[in-house]
Amino acid sequence: MLRLLIPTGSGYTWVEHAPPAPFPDEFLWADLFEPTPDEERAVEALLTVDVPTRDEMKEIETSNRLYEEGNAVYMTATVGSKLDSERPESSAITFILANGRMITNRYVDPTPVRRFMQYVERSPTACTSAPTLFAGLLEAFVERIADLLERVQTELDAVSQSIFPRNGESSPSSAELHSHIKQIGADGDLVSKARESLVSFQRILMYVQQSSVISLSADQRGRFKSTLRDVQSLSDHATFLGNKIQFLLDAVLGLINLEQN
Repeated sequence: MLRLLIPTGSGYTWVEHAPPAPFPDEFLWADLFEPTPDEERAVEALLTVDVPTRDEMKEIETSNRLYEEGNAVYMTATVGSKLDSERPESSAITFILANGRMITNRYVDPTPVRRFMQYVERSPTACTSAPTLFAGLLEAFVERIADLLERVQTELDAVSQSIFPRNGESSPSSAELHSHIKQIGADGDLVSKARESLVSFQRILMYVQQSSVISLSADQRGRFKSTLRDVQSLSDHATFLGNKIQFLLDAVLGLINLEQN
């Protein structure tokens, strides 16, 4: 599916586009979601870019994820999806800034993208340029990771209170200990995916500020720097949670071993 963000009299709206129909004269964002070959070729021909294939997006080398080609900047991030389900996933999304427009190429539909696509329709000030859109979308991803880490910390605090009872509280049963192992494992998986995303966003935020192709205003550059500081802070917090997860896991396994003995 190919959707375009186009201006209206009072703001912006999303329209679905089906090649070979001509593109609207003005659009700021082309979102390719599970695109067909025809949709990819249409965007490539219009904007003179080379949209990465799904296999190319999976490459982990930095040179294949962050690069400039002609007047376009290509940036691929690892993002978490289905984070509220029992089987969260990590997938790749490619962001392309070219000819004053932003292109997103994706095969997943994470919550930050859906929310930001709705937000830009209600807030025209978020759509003044492609770099502004890109800054806002990255901020949405970082906010989602922050919410995720807060949720994990709350769950880990509950596990900690259970396995280290205070005065007058009963010790956890065998069934509760086994339940805690599952909870700790699930939280460890989420933290791992969050750290992976934060590393890729940190690279992107540093790269976009150094790009010679993109012209950034002082406000846009300030937003990227602020988001980078948030990413670095969240990375430190994710490391702390990772250490806490390992400590709680060791503690639960120790209690189970004592109980069995």
